[in-house]
Amino acid sequence: MLIDNRILVGKGETEAFIRPEMANRHGMIAGATGTGKTITLKVMAESFSDLGVPVFLADVKGDLSGCCKPGEMTEKIASRLTGIGIDPEGFPMRRYPVRFWDVYGEGGHPVRTTVSEMGAELLARLLNLSDVQTGVLSIAFRVADDNGWLLIDLKDLRAMVAYITEHAAELLHTYGNISKQSAGAIQRALLQLEDAGGNLFFGEPAIDLNDWMQVDEDGRGYINVFHCAKLYQSPLLYSTFMLWLLAELFEQLPEVGDLEKPKLVFFFDEAHLLFSDAKRALKSKVEQVVKLIRSKGVGVYFISQQPSDLPDPVLAQLSNRVQHALRAYTPAEQKAIKTAAATFRVNPEFDTEEVLSELGTGEALVSFLDEKGRPSIVERCTILPPQSMMGMIDDERRKSEIMADTLYGKYDEPVDNESAYEILTGKAQEEAEEKAEAEREEAEAKERERQEKEEARAKEKAEKEEAKAKEKAEKEALREKAKKKKKTTSALGKVANSTMNSIGREVGKSLYRGLLGTLKKLF
Repeated sequence: MLIDNRILVGKGETEAFIRPEMANRHGMIAGATGTGKTITLKVMAESFSDLGVPVFLADVKGDLSGCCKPGEMTEKIASRLTGIGIDPEGFPMRRYPVRFWDVYGEGGHPVRTTVSEMGAELLARLLNLSDVQTGVLSIAFRVADDNGWLLIDLKDLRAMVAYITEHAAELLHTYGNISKQSAGAIQRALLQLEDAGGNLFFGEPAIDLNDWMQVDEDGRGYINVFHCAKLYQSPLLYSTFMLWLLAELFEQLPEVGDLEKPKLVFFFDEAHLLFSDAKRALKSKVEQVVKLIRSKGVGVYFISQQPSDLPDPVLAQLSNRVQHALRAYTPAEQKAIKTAAATFRVNPEFDTEEVLSELGTGEALVSFLDEKGRPSIVERCTILPPQSMMGMIDDERRKSEIMADTLYGKYDEPVDNESAYEILTGKAQEEAEEKAEAEREEAEAKERERQEKEEARAKEKAEKEEAKAKEKAEKEALREKAKKKKKTTSALGKVANSTMNSIGREVGKSLYRGLLGTLKKLF
């Protein structure tokens, strides 16, 4: 409720106001379950909307959807208003401009981001990777960035991890060692994330944060209700989304310094999940973002059960505080009460520790910054009731609100633009084709070599056979010649022999005759 352009949250001995110019100094709403934290959150969100400040609410239970319908002035609400000196007639019940969002696209417009925008560090937290595995994941991001390959969805990242694994030897000297075991662990973790619905979160069109920073035609800020009843069933996915959102706001929004009122106010329910199991390096970065984001005109309000759920450096940045009742049944709970009481500026009128365990539902200890930026003395207050409906709306009303929104259709259909998966698939196909071509050319060369060898062998064989045939022919010719010569020689020999025999006979005859008396006649 606005009074003199200030947000009235509750009343006790004094009125508890949040000054718009101090609202970006962050805040906290704490208290045990059932003590009224959701009511306080709605009262503050409605007032920021009336002030013209857009609001983001993480709705883990689904009971913030009633902001789109006017509340009902019940006897209980009228009694509460009367009890704190507010005339029920001057407290109009009304609806607020609401936009519904949902990672799964069921309870609101789909909320997506790209893997590249998420970054290696937050994704490593989401995948629960070891330090070595985180290093390999960082290499995948760095190689993608250096080559201009966008990592839009999980299939892009899977393709990227496969690529650096296959080219580990080439990348070693530039990026470092890439373990196949770590790459395999990352691939398995990505499959588990897909099974948990994480593939719906990564993709395009990615959320434009400017769509969360709009006002309606009456100048009231939109209340962006992030429906995460289903998402909250995966606490790690929920908390990582919130951390990414905080980091994205810090990176995208320009420096504006201290404004008359915030550009945007975020309420993060179940804030303890943002820091549980987070590594020290990540916690330090979150602490730095919380510290510096107020200069971007953003107020961050954490909702949790106890202040001790948040790291001390973060807690120190939360200047506007509403502390509902805490239980004190165990030593640990008693210690938590002492810690919570110590965070307030002491009020001499009561014992803060004692009051913390006595507060009823709808009551709280409140301390906001004054006009000079100093925490006010803690006051015991009754929180105002919200002006919109408490509780959930039905599915039909939610659907009609979504379809009537001017953003309807902008994010509903996913778009699969060219990114690392397509590039690397094409690259792998080219490499496969080049390899196949090289193998084909090598096979053809081997075939040509084989054929040449075959031809050479055939030629050699033919030449040998030809030489052999020639040699055989020559030998045959020689044999024929020798045979003919032999025949001639034989014939001549016969003639000669015949002649010689004849001569011999004649000679012998002559000689014989000569010896017998006629020898001298022949010679």
